[in-house]
Amino acid sequence: MGRGWKIALGIIVVVAALLGINALTIDDETKPAEVTVPGGKILSLPGGDLQVVDRGPRDGSPIVLIHCFTCATDWWDRMMPRLDGAHRVVAIDLLGHGGSEKPSSGYTVPNQARVIAQALDKLGVRDAEVVGHSLGGGVAVALAQQSPQLVNRLVIVDTPPNHDASSLGLVAKLGFAPVIGEAFWRVKPDFAVRKGLEVAFAPGFDVPDAFVADVDRMTFTAYDDSASGFDDYTSEEPLDQRVKEAGAPLLVIMGAEEQIIDDPRAALAAYAATVPGARTALIQGAGHSPNVEKPAQTAALVLGFAKPIAKGVGSSTRGGAVSQDETERRQGRSSQGQPNSGAHPRNRASGVRGTAVQQ
Repeated sequence: MGRGWKIALGIIVVVAALLGINALTIDDETKPAEVTVPGGKILSLPGGDLQVVDRGPRDGSPIVLIHCFTCATDWWDRMMPRLDGAHRVVAIDLLGHGGSEKPSSGYTVPNQARVIAQALDKLGVRDAEVVGHSLGGGVAVALAQQSPQLVNRLVIVDTPPNHDASSLGLVAKLGFAPVIGEAFWRVKPDFAVRKGLEVAFAPGFDVPDAFVADVDRMTFTAYDDSASGFDDYTSEEPLDQRVKEAGAPLLVIMGAEEQIIDDPRAALAAYAATVPGARTALIQGAGHSPNVEKPAQTAALVLGFAKPIAKGVGSSTRGGAVSQDETERRQGRSSQGQPNSGAHPRNRASGVRGTAVQQ
């Protein structure tokens, strides 16, 4: 073997060793909880310390907000002022995210829901409208299954029933690759993080710097295990079936310009077909995160679902949101593809008629 080949082989061995050491070091990284947002506070809980933001009148009907993967409570900042006038609004950072503790394990969806339940119990919150965005939608469903006394209604924002027809994009996939993912996490530049976050919005949306900082606060274990835990949860049983079993009234909101979910209309139709009385809304001009991109329309839908629905609301198209059910009616068929007779099923849990909400 020539000298050049020996040098090259030596470099490869050193690089491989460094990658291995880096992977072991990053996989063991943990971080304590810290306050990262104005008004945030840390709750010390048996399952881990969580950062929460608690606003609005304490005697108001509660709304609980659970954010998406790699996100934090600040993804609700544009919506919260529209909700907390008459409602108590509690936004929670999941384990591994935002200002919450980042342990070495515990990132399965059922465990995240258990810790959320501990937080709500400590805050004295029950019978809440629970709103979950993407990963948060899965956690909200698990919470409804495990602790039905805490959940009055469910709102799922851009969470498909399963992940068979969705993708987080190339940058995220690179971060999940064994060894390479750990190395990329160590050196990830902000421009790469920003590029990876672009798929969470409609094309052309300017990703806020704060959202890049949310990713930087995470550990690799929180990043990798949260994603795999979410995939495992929906693979074991789709969310639409889980909601049906939980029996909670359901509203599903999705952006029409999704870049993660292949077909948001099909995802809405799947929920409508499985969950009796499920309401669906498609927001034009929004991608995977209408709570950020179209906060007024999204907040109006959440508020409309939190109170008795006025007769005729389901046919409204104000605010730029076009409901899936409205679209189906205009085309002369139901969400199951059958001729629409104009009759809507009654949600057995809420007694509210209709399969679409509009504000």
